[in-house]
Amino acid sequence: MSSQIDHLLNESRQFPPSPEFVAQTIDDPALYERAAADREGFWGEQARELLHWHKPFTEVLDWTNPPFAKWFGDGELNVAYNCLDRHVEAGIGDRVAIHWEGEPGDSRSITYAELTDEVKRTANVLAGLGVGHGDRVAIYLPMIPEAVISMLAVARLGAIHSVVFGGFSADSLRSRIDDAGAKVVITADGGYRKGKVSALKPAVDQSLADRNGEGEQQTVEHVLVVKRGGNDVDWTEGRDIWWHDVVPAASADHEAQAFPSENPLYILYTSGTTGKPKGILHTSGGYLTQAAYTHKYVFDLHPETDVYWCTADIGWVTGHSYVAYGPLANGATQLMYEGTPETPHPGRWWELIQKYGVTILYTAPTAIRSFMKIGRQVPNEFDLSSLRVLGSVGEPINPEAWMWYREVIGGGKAPIVDTWWQTETGGIMVSPLPGITAAKPGSAQVPLPGISIDVVDEQGKEVESGNGGLLAITKPWPAMLRGVWGDPERFKETYWEKFEEQGFYFAGDGARLDEDGDLWLLGRVDDVMHVSGHRLSTAEIESSLVAHEATAEAAVVGASDETTGQAVVAFVILKESFLAEHTPEGLATQLRGWVGEQIGPIARPRDVYIVGELPKTRSGKIMRRLLRDVAEGREVGDTTTLADTAVMSIISAQVK
Repeated sequence: MSSQIDHLLNESRQFPPSPEFVAQTIDDPALYERAAADREGFWGEQARELLHWHKPFTEVLDWTNPPFAKWFGDGELNVAYNCLDRHVEAGIGDRVAIHWEGEPGDSRSITYAELTDEVKRTANVLAGLGVGHGDRVAIYLPMIPEAVISMLAVARLGAIHSVVFGGFSADSLRSRIDDAGAKVVITADGGYRKGKVSALKPAVDQSLADRNGEGEQQTVEHVLVVKRGGNDVDWTEGRDIWWHDVVPAASADHEAQAFPSENPLYILYTSGTTGKPKGILHTSGGYLTQAAYTHKYVFDLHPETDVYWCTADIGWVTGHSYVAYGPLANGATQLMYEGTPETPHPGRWWELIQKYGVTILYTAPTAIRSFMKIGRQVPNEFDLSSLRVLGSVGEPINPEAWMWYREVIGGGKAPIVDTWWQTETGGIMVSPLPGITAAKPGSAQVPLPGISIDVVDEQGKEVESGNGGLLAITKPWPAMLRGVWGDPERFKETYWEKFEEQGFYFAGDGARLDEDGDLWLLGRVDDVMHVSGHRLSTAEIESSLVAHEATAEAAVVGASDETTGQAVVAFVILKESFLAEHTPEGLATQLRGWVGEQIGPIARPRDVYIVGELPKTRSGKIMRRLLRDVAEGREVGDTTTLADTAVMSIISAQVK
């Protein structure tokens, strides 16, 4: 099978940073030169500059047993000390670490000194519950400060956290607790979501309930519960403990012990397309180096003056690297928000940016397109002039959404960093540097200094500029996953088998190189459609649809077709302003013709369905496999990871 993915859209606009931005940036073209001259030396330099090592390392990379890497292997450090104590010792303990805003409007601002004390108290409580080096702790919390405090307290003890997203069911939680063999679960009575308290403790109770003779061993000894939502909860004496009864009363004296650089830091489960979820394992020194380095340079961070906001939940890897670890390692001030973007009103995010003077915003394309659907009149009500860097994460951002983000949210001047990375990579791998790169709408552009990435064909041979293929990481990187928890064979098969001979990591994504050698992500290779002998990217057809003035968001899938092999089927959400003036049927016909004009007849959708919503996970990813089920007339598959499980029955009814 050819790995060439047909390239359909041309985007030639470029936006270099303004002279004013360049004058103040920390980004330096010499970073690329230093990394190219001596890659391992470059990473050693970053690790020494950005982190404190209790025991300095002498070896940067041990790659003698691929694909199992060791970074800074003989060095020792403490992750929590790097995120907390050293800032207090450096005299910036009174700097705000976290401005936190609850969905109902309650708020707290926590300094580095206060956060350090709170983490030390929590570490002492956990140690008292028997948590020690190498033990696993499951964290199932809403977006409240205690979530970050818990992660850092576990890391401080050299234990391993497994954060489970608060939207997951009791069954999902149970499989993750069992797989990791968690000793303690940290949860809350509930958290606010869309104006209501969403319960959490009952799911924990259910996941720990009687195992019905299934032979599974119950490893959880204690459940630590934060009172957040004011819900009544069932209580198991001897097992369950209120956070407010023990943490404030604990001692704030706790010395951070040094652990080896390769000490496991966390397990984060990704739902595999088949079979049980994969527990992605990350370790300490290499991971923290790359999280701090990417957070500093990709966002042009000035920790003394910036207010940074990553909108991701800590249940996802973005919340690990760019809420809990990267910003705190860099001594940054950040905003953390508990609720949803449209609660209690559609301008909530912009109100918070105005209130806290946010300077750096990092969010997902799906959120940007949701705001496009409502219209620019909402953000226009707020003062967003503090924003100086905008970031995008989670999936390729289409050029139309990129332009809207720049013009409406960034005032036509803020550089956009479109970042590509994965749970498995641990940190950003491909991104423009805002003080250097002339940005292109929709392109992630270039691997970061120190990262080696190629677009290759099925045989692992590099493709030439202007061609598409498979995205491969060709050299080890510091934050790389160290395995699948408890399953080294699955790790090798899933990520390394395809290009075993070359020793490349295969990301599962398609990409193309433009004539300048810049990268354009084309989505998952599994989502590529085979239409009349052509391999078409869903991402490019979606971009074409969103470029139409009536479209807010679109998802495209390939459905079986007797004539063409597969046919293009599109599900489209319209902007509210267009719904009043046009019929859905008329717009569907218009959109089919539009794609044909923009891209060519080969890409014209067979069907365009106008829908009110798309099936998304709570992290904002569109679940195209469910749309494929609808397009092919099958029963819809498992919907448990959706943010709103009712959405598929609504879409099915609309399609019928």
